[in-house]
Amino acid sequence: MSLAIAILGLGFLVLVHEAGHFFASLAVGLRPRKFYIGFPPPLVRTRRGGIEYGIGMIPLGGFVSIPGMHRPVPHDAERRFSQAVSEAPTLAGPVDRVERRLADDDLDGALEALEELERDLRRQPLSSAARARAEKGIAELRDALGPEAYWKAATWKRLVAIGAGPAANVVLAVVLFSVLFMTVAGQPTRIVAAVAPELSPGVTSPAASIGLEPGDRIVSIGGTRVEPDEIADTIASSEGRPIVITVVRDGEELDLGPVSPADVDGRYRLGFTLRGEGLGLLPAIREGVRVTGLVSWEIVKSIGSLAIGDGRENVSSPIGITQASSDAIERGAENYLWVLGLISLSLALLNLLPLLPLDGGHILFTVIEGARGRFVRREVYERVSVIGLALVLLLFFVGITNDIGRLS
Repeated sequence: MSLAIAILGLGFLVLVHEAGHFFASLAVGLRPRKFYIGFPPPLVRTRRGGIEYGIGMIPLGGFVSIPGMHRPVPHDAERRFSQAVSEAPTLAGPVDRVERRLADDDLDGALEALEELERDLRRQPLSSAARARAEKGIAELRDALGPEAYWKAATWKRLVAIGAGPAANVVLAVVLFSVLFMTVAGQPTRIVAAVAPELSPGVTSPAASIGLEPGDRIVSIGGTRVEPDEIADTIASSEGRPIVITVVRDGEELDLGPVSPADVDGRYRLGFTLRGEGLGLLPAIREGVRVTGLVSWEIVKSIGSLAIGDGRENVSSPIGITQASSDAIERGAENYLWVLGLISLSLALLNLLPLLPLDGGHILFTVIEGARGRFVRREVYERVSVIGLALVLLLFFVGITNDIGRLS
């Protein structure tokens, strides 16, 4: 069950990302053609205001189709209509006219030639596959040549439409963190919320070994009374030396230990969490923004370390991310929400890498085109996309190998 929830959670993050693109595109006048929850084939779909809305059979994420992402080139016509031309050679002339108009940058002429081609297509006895491919090509070229095409839009509109995807994931992370600060993570109390059975596979946590239990109220450590916000630092400052924890349980004061805290990621811990009290709305939002900034900086540093060959072990694929989410679900809803917020931030920052076909690559090329005052040639886009896709696949491969090692 936890695995299914984790998978749906990842799908939800992707859906939020795509919804950011969709609503931002609508806001700046770039009308998307499709917005789906999940992936095709569609279970249900409807068309309103020229936009096809649907629910896909594969309930993971979603997708948005924005018209005319790239300036059309002759190869687009050749690729889409080659099968139709092979079945009906008389279409070669109309297709050639579309290609020549595109090669000459005569966009109005290309649109007229496309309408002529569409009329000729209706009269030809084509196979269903060739007709479907040709009709899709007609729709794509019409969108790319039309006034609502993405590549024709002002620079700021393109930046808003593309940047809204990662921005939506960042906003979601802030919301999740703020909700947690308003409920359970605002400020610590003395009450033990949970005790980890193990700090690592097969190694009992120090807290579990001395019998610390949820509901215990910690009053002192090593004979010294501590405030709630001092408990974690006091344990960490022991540097592994044995300490005694004094708690109140069912009205009776108990001394638990001595026990030596364990070194976990460079900080000494016993393996328990404290119950939290929520903050007010504005303080919670401030903390949510602050934590988002801190975590984002750590993620950026981790991504940057990959460029110099460090941090390879920190890369995870969707398999590892799903497993981590599943583990968090089993530890409680608040743990899962923290992890979901972290993954949402990671998704946003990964997409902002200046690589095509990621959002960051589109943002980079949009800025370059805006500064130059003219479009980057399509073949440059395609070559850079090949490099970017190769790097993304390399990251995916590294993550897969890491996850296999962890699981095994």
